[in-house]
Amino acid sequence: MCLAVPGQVLHVADDPLRTATVSFGGVTKTVSLALVPDATVGDYVIVHVGFAISKLNEDEARRTLETYAELAATEVKDRAAGHQPATGGEGVNPG
Repeated sequence: MCLAVPGQVLHVADDPLRTATVSFGGVTKTVSLALVPDATVGDYVIVHVGFAISKLNEDEARRTLETYAELAATEVKDRAAGHQPATGGEGVNPG
């Protein structure tokens, strides 16, 4: 399973792929905005395998990021309690 993650556009370069620096909760990555030509600095976009695939509003982005943080905290808590991670492909693959 792959995951599309929301991030905020920090900078847009003037190049053929419209590469941008996008922040994912403080972690920055370079992604292409070629599929979302109207995305600008400050916008939130959904990123999948290095490409922004859609825009979303700030409230939706924050709710999604909060849910991811809750899931990560639960997994850390479960591992600390000695629970084994899921097997058979149920885990989350970020790309």
